[in-house]
Amino acid sequence: MAYRDNILTLAEPCLRSIEVGSVLDFGCGDGFFATKMPALLRGANITPIDVYRRPNCLVEPIIYDGGVLPFADRQFDLSYAIDVLHHCKDPLVNLRDLMRCTGRYLFLKDHTYSTPAGYAALCVMDELGNRRFSIPSLYHYQKRWSWVELIESSGFRRVSLIESPQVHTGLFGAATNSLQFIGLWERT
Repeated sequence: MAYRDNILTLAEPCLRSIEVGSVLDFGCGDGFFATKMPALLRGANITPIDVYRRPNCLVEPIIYDGGVLPFADRQFDLSYAIDVLHHCKDPLVNLRDLMRCTGRYLFLKDHTYSTPAGYAALCVMDELGNRRFSIPSLYHYQKRWSWVELIESSGFRRVSLIESPQVHTGLFGAATNSLQFIGLWERT
């Protein structure tokens, strides 16, 4: 739980500075972030979506097949994905679709690597963190900021990008925080 709380703490300054009404939680999982974001986003209306319903979920998600999102272009003031895109069969396809649904802001927390050792560390970390929840690890991590380049060449400007956010503590954090990022972009 500390990991997710750390993400919220790091995201708070940039998210509290924006005003949104409709919000898409892409890959909502158990709904943890969907229950916490309204406090950061001044009571915004969160729409959670995922490819399957987890047992004991905190919110009832819309279930879809993982292809094209069932929403209109620019339907949401803010769309976010927290540690989700790397689980997609083709993260860039899903990222483009997420941006299509985004009217104003895009918020991402995920991973990036630039070396084979970094990639291997992400694979191990992903297995340790997700196997117990039966979430498949597809190992499709961002390499050398390729997702960021796509976002910024698709009509979004960077509001905030935290490289190496301190989401983990101790030795695990020392080994893996450099493989994390948190970013907020605004459509221009």
